[in-house]
Amino acid sequence: MTAEKAEGATGFAGFDPKSVEPYIVKDPESLAINMARAAEQLGKAASAWLAPRETGEKTDSFAEPVSDMVKTLSKVSEYWLSDPRRTLEAQTHLLGSFFDMWSRTLHRMAGDAVEDPANLQRNDKSFADEDWVKNPFFDFIRQAYFVTSDWAERMVKDAEGLDDHTRHKAAFYVRQIASALSPTNFITTNPQLYRETVASNGANLVKGMQMLAEDIAAGRGELRLRQTDTSKFAIGENIAITPGKVIAQNDVCQVLQYEASTETVLKRPLLICPPWINKFYVLDLNPEKSFIKWAVDQGQTVFVISWVNPDERHASKDWEAYAREGIGFALDIIEQATGEREVNSIGYCVGGTLLAATLALHAAEGDERIRSATLFTTQVDFTHAGDLKVFVDDDQIRHLEANMSATGYLEGSKMASAFNMLRASELIWPYFVNNYLKGQDPLPFDLLYWNSDSTRMPAANHSFYLRNCYLENRLSRGEMVLAGRRVSLGDVKIPIYNLATKEDHIAPAKSVFLGSSSFGGKVTFVLSGSGHIAGVVNPPARSKYQYWTGGAPKGDFETWLGKAKETAGSWWPHWQGWVERLDKRRVPARKAGGPLNSIEEAPGSYVRVRA
Repeated sequence: MTAEKAEGATGFAGFDPKSVEPYIVKDPESLAINMARAAEQLGKAASAWLAPRETGEKTDSFAEPVSDMVKTLSKVSEYWLSDPRRTLEAQTHLLGSFFDMWSRTLHRMAGDAVEDPANLQRNDKSFADEDWVKNPFFDFIRQAYFVTSDWAERMVKDAEGLDDHTRHKAAFYVRQIASALSPTNFITTNPQLYRETVASNGANLVKGMQMLAEDIAAGRGELRLRQTDTSKFAIGENIAITPGKVIAQNDVCQVLQYEASTETVLKRPLLICPPWINKFYVLDLNPEKSFIKWAVDQGQTVFVISWVNPDERHASKDWEAYAREGIGFALDIIEQATGEREVNSIGYCVGGTLLAATLALHAAEGDERIRSATLFTTQVDFTHAGDLKVFVDDDQIRHLEANMSATGYLEGSKMASAFNMLRASELIWPYFVNNYLKGQDPLPFDLLYWNSDSTRMPAANHSFYLRNCYLENRLSRGEMVLAGRRVSLGDVKIPIYNLATKEDHIAPAKSVFLGSSSFGGKVTFVLSGSGHIAGVVNPPARSKYQYWTGGAPKGDFETWLGKAKETAGSWWPHWQGWVERLDKRRVPARKAGGPLNSIEEAPGSYVRVRA
């Protein structure tokens, strides 16, 4: 090795002793005072956490997920410890990696330029600070973390005899532990945090612990991690502002109709069925990103279901109730408002799964009002359902059902936490570091405001969904029972526009693709760039991402993608063209509500209820 720095290699030859100055405390007295203040704020955070538990308002259920994690990882440990040769193999692999790391460190300290092995060359923004490589101490910590986390993941991957579900859970738990224990999450092992703490004499921790106390108080004893500045947004004022009316409501939903912006509109109205796990205004964040406004501007008469944020009164509302009192109710209202029986429909995520099941029920009952369906990132076959399946097995569902029976619903924070855990390195730990260790307020971002606006789930509805879809995959098999009927997607003959997104971690593209084969009619499969939200909320004006179109969604997903045509920009115009090819007839623009009296202005009151 030479002392010259090769491409992709690092060395400490140019290490300047002056570079340690930012790490030296210059005002110990101020630092001590601020540490005391930070401890005081931490005490307030502890009090905010304890208070609802002392009164009995809140009880913890940490034991159940922790028990499941321990039980799952114990099966991995059992495999490696049950045979001395395997134990030695595991230890040898880890120790060998550490010896290699120690050797690289010694060479660098001697001034040699040494390149990291491929497995340590990560494109991880949390390790972007140059001192992770230039400083010998932090470089060693970085390497040790990558080596150890890689070893732990390999222990799961190579453990034989595990069933697929156990292996999936073990890999997920190892990733969660690795994300939590990353050196980027601790002041003394993160060079940037260490420097900022020294520079501010600990003032960052005073502010951070104050924010921690505020967030636990806001969550009524649970940490409500703020991902954005929520004070900058108000529903109906600068978010969800497309003009429209609430024209009907019942115990389950409100039905919104948006004001026309064109002189003529398509004869068939458009009904959007959003997920009830989140709120519908992800499709109406602001005028520039609003799919709803864009659809209105293309001449669509847009109706949207705004689901109630349920409480104990809705405990018994199951899938049939949401199909009848949600989709069925909206179809009745559309006919009253427009005089039209035939409609086009859109379902997003679980709203699309409900829509698909409702279409199967309608096919069995001879209800032909919905003439086409567009599914956004929707699973109907849950064979490849991704990391959410980690939370779904019979034991976990029974524990969840027992907890829901006490209140009649699942707290919105529980579901929000599960979704955040799917991308903990992006949705949890960066905000933990920014808020509580750096003491910085998060920036305002409309999408993250929506993400934090969680909703509750009725007990009967959520239990039915988990068991029938994730656990038993009954919808794709033609075994789901709704309204006393066994329903089959094979009976759904109407045209389907099935949209998947390439980087979706909630409804993986492979899973959405597989579900296409369940329908009995023609399915147009389209793949969008980006993920579960950004791949859908992708307005043409931004010219971001791309989409792929191809032949019929048959065979395997990888083969289809290899032959598909890639087009730059948004898929929205492609979808509009598909809708107009089905029926391009137009009529004069309609007044929101028609003969019906409006109840209130859009976006309505149901969407404003926070969990």
